[in-house]
Amino acid sequence: MNVKGKTILITGGAGGLGGAMAKLLAANGATIFILDLPQAEEAAKALIADIEAAGGKAYFQPSDITSEEDWQKAIQAAVAETGKVDVLINNAGINIRKPVEEMSIDEWMTMMKINTGGVFLGIKYAIPQMRVQGGGSIINTSSVCGLVGHKYTPEAYTATKGAVTMLTKAIASRYAKDNIRCNSIHPSTVNTPLISEKLKDPAFAAERLGEVPLGRLCTADDVANAVLYLASEEASFINGLSLAVDGGVTCY
Repeated sequence: MNVKGKTILITGGAGGLGGAMAKLLAANGATIFILDLPQAEEAAKALIADIEAAGGKAYFQPSDITSEEDWQKAIQAAVAETGKVDVLINNAGINIRKPVEEMSIDEWMTMMKINTGGVFLGIKYAIPQMRVQGGGSIINTSSVCGLVGHKYTPEAYTATKGAVTMLTKAIASRYAKDNIRCNSIHPSTVNTPLISEKLKDPAFAAERLGEVPLGRLCTADDVANAVLYLASEEASFINGLSLAVDGGVTCY
């Protein structure tokens, strides 16, 4: 997939999913800007060291995705270094794991501010730069919960990811005239170290593996490969897509 020479911003870029995306995109020739909270600097530096050791190029930009000022600084930093922003990956998000009856309105609004507000701000500040340079690609990390109701997942998380799904389609339809594509990816449960530990519980394993027709959990590399495609020139006619990376969970 051709992303050589592209400037790519990834929110939550120092985390597991973001890190897998950063490594794969950098290995394919992109320059990566890792946007994450200041406390993630150590993890970001370790990730950058791995990328540079493999011959890639990456930078860390401390960012709170709910801050308009931080978004302005992030776009400015990328443009100052490379002259452009080719791809924005809105990957950062949180999940307060409480059912709706136990969740406070403040917790609900916190999730909305980060999971939808952060995506909104990233899009808001990336679009003017992409328009000036003649186009770009925006990729939003949603979830299978942005496609279907999921009984194992808190309702607030599902609500935020559903909003991201429809925001993606709205942006795709309005800004295609500027050669700006916008797509979303929808992973099912990703096999992180925490999930691997939980899989030792037979009930949890039966719950999560039992819903996947392919019989295994999604990996960070599965998600990164989907992002690589959507960021690439090969996906130049893909716009407004909700790409499930779920082994068939949403087939039902």
